[in-house]
Amino acid sequence: MNLREIRTSRKLKVQEVSDYLCCLPSVYSRYENGKREPSLALLVAMSKYYNVSTNYLITGEEFQKR
Repeated sequence: MNLREIRTSRKLKVQEVSDYLCCLPSVYSRYENGKREPSLALLVAMSKYYNVSTNYLITGEEFQKR
């Protein structure tokens, strides 16, 4: 999961994202650095905020229908 890449491509600050997610900026930074794993509820909130699928957040790839 490359949260930093997604955030910076949208020109967002850590503070803006952490405010939306109702967490401290230091906590969100740990998600970006891979030092902490977000809960399922937080993954869903991130996917809504960034307008990407949860699959994209986890794997870096969009889900492909077969």
